[in-house]
Amino acid sequence: MAHQHSASPSAPDAARRSERSRLAIYDAALALVAEVGYPKTTIEGIAARAGVGKQTIYRWWSSKADVLLEAFLDLGEQAARAAGQEPHAIPDTGDLAADLKQVLRATVDELHDPVFEAPSRALAAEGVVNEELGRRFVAQLLEPSLQLYVDRLRSARDAGDVRADIDPRIALELFVSPLAQRWLQYTGPITYDYTDTLVDYALYGLTPR
Repeated sequence: MAHQHSASPSAPDAARRSERSRLAIYDAALALVAEVGYPKTTIEGIAARAGVGKQTIYRWWSSKADVLLEAFLDLGEQAARAAGQEPHAIPDTGDLAADLKQVLRATVDELHDPVFEAPSRALAAEGVVNEELGRRFVAQLLEPSLQLYVDRLRSARDAGDVRADIDPRIALELFVSPLAQRWLQYTGPITYDYTDTLVDYALYGLTPR
């Protein structure tokens, strides 16, 4: 009994230490990929930066790609909460235009946040030349986000707010793809006015009403 009694208080302490280490590893991975790029980021470098042994990292992840993608997912969830959103939801107030504008404005904020921008650009660029990382970037980061738009557009379709025959997977590209292209290729400023206009054009078209 004495052994059990003395062991139980240490469990929360161990969990807190593990969580602190995990967050330190996330921060180190994101900082390094921003500073030196993905190819030069190593497990050893992440471990040194985080102040942990590399075996700690290998106990939780099998590669630096695993670390970075998980760190990036966590970063996205933090950004969503900071914007007052659930990390895995698009608001459904019944006003599709307002809901889409709110989410895209939050995306604009993320794209201008150096903490988010530098590693996301590095991972996006590396994903173009690293096929395996590119597939995982799409599957783990892009697809879940796109599915949120699909779900919201389906809800709008069910409510009669958009045409009954739209394909949500194609429809979402009308505002998501131009934003991504402008951000990746530096073809213009990323502003609230820009994303609001994308939503207006996507929902109401270009011809006079």
